[in-house]
Amino acid sequence: MPPPPLVEFRQVGKRFGDGPPVLDNINLAAEAGEFISLIGPSGCGKSTLLRLLAGLSPVTTGSLLIAGQPPAQAGAELAFVFQEPALLPWHTAAKNAELPLRLRGAPAAERAAATAGALALVGLTDRAGFYPRQLSGGQKMRVSLARALTLSPKLLLLDEPFGALDELTRQRLNEELLAIHARQAWTAFFVTHSVAEAVFLSGRVVVLSAHPGRIQAEIVVPLAYPRTAETRLSRDYQDLVVEVSRHLRPPRQAACLVAPELQ
Repeated sequence: MPPPPLVEFRQVGKRFGDGPPVLDNINLAAEAGEFISLIGPSGCGKSTLLRLLAGLSPVTTGSLLIAGQPPAQAGAELAFVFQEPALLPWHTAAKNAELPLRLRGAPAAERAAATAGALALVGLTDRAGFYPRQLSGGQKMRVSLARALTLSPKLLLLDEPFGALDELTRQRLNEELLAIHARQAWTAFFVTHSVAEAVFLSGRVVVLSAHPGRIQAEIVVPLAYPRTAETRLSRDYQDLVVEVSRHLRPPRQAACLVAPELQ
């Protein structure tokens, strides 16, 4: 018998107070080690879905389990990377990265070892003593990711972490994120507005419709890992970008996403 999924949404609905439903009838399961991207129009509930997973807001209807437990009881299993790095300007990169462990009361030796390992994973060992003002946008996001990784999570929630970065930095961080995932095999829920990013990163892309947010489509991405810059030039990758886009845009617009050299 296969093991139960790490994450399971069963007919989950969410509304805030007496307002209209934000999410409706969400049925979704994620196995250990899966990388799932959530994509859809603004207001479709992508970030709300992450907040439910993080235990920051309760489900209104249905049930949500992480490793067989409600999210509020599974907090030690997960970490969250937000849209903004949200670094403390008076702390160095290392001090920012170790903050979750400090808040948990972890011993100094444990904090130091976990922080050094996480900064090495994100390529910032030589920036450990730098302050946020001395770091680029991409480096700040690496510190934010390192901060999450110090917790050794089984579930990593990422809410558009690279959305404000330039395209080259974003692509490089996508590749680095997958390299870390290959080493640590946490389960990822990644929110993005970029179809290309969703396809590049994921084993599965979940498309949400809006008002209320419902699962419109689930697209399996069978591209082999590791994925590199060359992956983005392949016909299979471009075809999948178009397939996902068709669930978001009219066909004429989706077809325009194919790189000219592959048309």
